[in-house]
Amino acid sequence: MPLRLVAIGDSTVEGVEDPGPDGVYIGWADRFAAHLDVLHPGLLYANLAVRGQTAHEVRETQLLPALDLAPDVAVVVAGVNDVLRPKLDRDALRDDLFAMHAELAATGARVLTFTMPDMARVAPLAVVLRQRLQFLNSVTFECRERYGSTVVDLASVPAASHPALWHTDRLHANSEGHRRVAAALAEAVGYDVEDWRAEPPPVPTTSRVRIALAEAAWVGSHLLPWAWEHARGQSAGDDLTCKRPHLLPVT
Repeated sequence: MPLRLVAIGDSTVEGVEDPGPDGVYIGWADRFAAHLDVLHPGLLYANLAVRGQTAHEVRETQLLPALDLAPDVAVVVAGVNDVLRPKLDRDALRDDLFAMHAELAATGARVLTFTMPDMARVAPLAVVLRQRLQFLNSVTFECRERYGSTVVDLASVPAASHPALWHTDRLHANSEGHRRVAAALAEAVGYDVEDWRAEPPPVPTTSRVRIALAEAAWVGSHLLPWAWEHARGQSAGDDLTCKRPHLLPVT
């Protein structure tokens, strides 16, 4: 029987900001599936992720469909949208992540996830989110201890927060970033990959004035529109469905 891989989560799992030639995002989950297909020819892969969803929304809308697909390998990445909300319910976030890891692990699936790097290097204003991201990462490690999940610790790798691996919105990896996350996950399951930890070329230094101008431009073009959307109770994933709801061959 072919190996079954199912990915659930938010925009990063969907592959946002890693565009493909047909206009559909590729993303690290698709790229990881391609790696895994080399180890397990004939792999079947589904991606149920929807951008903008909180961990609770992922649990409510994606977990049961994922369980129905009976995955051998499950990828779960959620919680960043919770961290970005004005108020973070830490107990609820922990409960939702525990539930997803527990129920998938109980079926015998190998569950994979990763920690989130410190984004202050990419977006200096993100320093205010540092403690929240550290909490999310601590829950991720708790999932490893409780349920045996495989955790790739991106937070401990300096290159993971290198600006060269992030899209200009500073919320999503760019294509090179997605490629490296896929390589990290592939390494975790035994695939021989290149050193995804290698530091990209250094970013040229710039003046404080230019940094301030860049921060102001980012706030106006990305942060404020996102905040206004959520203030109105909207999400980037409203009225969207996942890109790959059924188990299909990778190629």
